[in-house]
Amino acid sequence: MRSISRRSLLRAGLAGGAGALLAPTLHRPAVAADAVSLRLYWWGSQDRARRTLAVADLYKQSHKDLAIIGDTPSEDYWPKLATQIVARNMPDVFQLEPSTIADYSRRGACAPLDLYLGKQLEIGAFGQNIVDLCRVDGKVWGVGLGLNSFAMVYDADVFAKAGIAPPNEKTTWEDYAELSVKLTKAVGREGYWGAPYGGRYFYAFDVWLHQRGKGIFGNEGRGVGFTVDDAIAWYSYWEDLRKRGGCVSPDVQALDQNLIESNALALGKAATGLVYSNQLIGYQSLSRNKLGIATYPQKGDGAFGLYYRPALIWSIGISSKYKEASAEFINFFVNDLEAGKILGVERGVPLSPAVRDAILPTLNESEQATVKYVSSLAGKVVPYPPPAPKGANEFDRAVMRPVTDQLAFGKLTIAEAARHLVDDGNRVL
Repeated sequence: MRSISRRSLLRAGLAGGAGALLAPTLHRPAVAADAVSLRLYWWGSQDRARRTLAVADLYKQSHKDLAIIGDTPSEDYWPKLATQIVARNMPDVFQLEPSTIADYSRRGACAPLDLYLGKQLEIGAFGQNIVDLCRVDGKVWGVGLGLNSFAMVYDADVFAKAGIAPPNEKTTWEDYAELSVKLTKAVGREGYWGAPYGGRYFYAFDVWLHQRGKGIFGNEGRGVGFTVDDAIAWYSYWEDLRKRGGCVSPDVQALDQNLIESNALALGKAATGLVYSNQLIGYQSLSRNKLGIATYPQKGDGAFGLYYRPALIWSIGISSKYKEASAEFINFFVNDLEAGKILGVERGVPLSPAVRDAILPTLNESEQATVKYVSSLAGKVVPYPPPAPKGANEFDRAVMRPVTDQLAFGKLTIAEAARHLVDDGNRVL
């Protein structure tokens, strides 16, 4: 388990996060057959697509013989990526996150980047601890685009209108439940609740477990790191909140595909969202109301269970014909000052100290709030957990979401759902 000190973190950079799958596939004009053509593959909002392709256009100004194709599917990012892996037709540069980099590197999908470090990839200024966040089994498989953490984003205008104080770092899980029920009643609008049905979010469960000295995944790299009793306590919390009318109904929560646009907060169905810190920017872009940001509820003894993470990661496809050119593009993406100004902190506050210093004066209110929030966590975070085991992505998509949906719709009891979560989780991990 690697620990990141406050000093090294603030020196290395802050923030980053997972976005939403929305924008259509985007392309750039083809060039001569003997020219280099890089294919970029990522998930994200239309705003992320705009920023990414603007950086690509900037890069092409000094690389006239280069074509860049941007591909951001509207859905099914992971199944489509898996199909490309099998066909040995991977993107040159593709997006991963902490819960998937270990899995995909061990599946042979990523090219190791150690050969390019200090050459095409000049990321030493990030700090060794930061570079190592993308190291699995002794090799570096990606470049972090920023660090983030987990955050509750809330509708500040709704709370103000209701005359209720919004959540803050002192809010416990019990407080959050009471607050959500109270707000739901105060708003009094059909189809609107104080909270999401957060039992479905594997990352929220992971935070809850870290508050108790555990985690989603086992420390030995296999299996789950929690017990049936842990899962029963987690599910009991959310089922009790649902029955009290404090969180969204199952049909609303089932719409959430871990995308900003399908989240209950963005849909105008909930006043709070359990998300990632950098996503405040994406949510604010969709909301006419002013949004705020706070920590997840704490355990009650000051245990937050939060940790800094490389939110989004660029990796290079193992089948890419242009690995050096891909490494050079990634280097530009994370180090160029003008590129940094285009990207802002939508993918996280840059890890490059020079880029970070260059963009901070240009940030808007939401972006500044994101940076301030992530900086405020320096004394609250736990050490970064070990790499997620093979099957981590499947645990989220094929185990936790469907099992929790069955519970919320009344097809499983709490005890049955908890047992499935452990047994099915051990099966895929």
